Amino acid sequence: MSYSVDSTTDRTDTEQPTFELDHITVENDDAPNECAVFPREATEEELMTHWITAHEGSFVDLGAMR
Repeated sequence: MSYSVDSTTDRTDTEQPTFELDHITVENDDAPNECAVFPREATEEELMTHWITAHEGSFVDLGAMR
């Protein structure tokens, strides 16, 4: 299993987010890869419950969808 981390901010000039998100990609050897998204400034305790994950095939590159 390997991990890669990336953080991005994508917003228009008129929109102000209430928080920024980070994500980590988990590359599994025997299962579909996963992408977990979570608040950038989350505490360790918040990270236990403030995240969402998607398996490979359930997410797409933002640039490809524009």
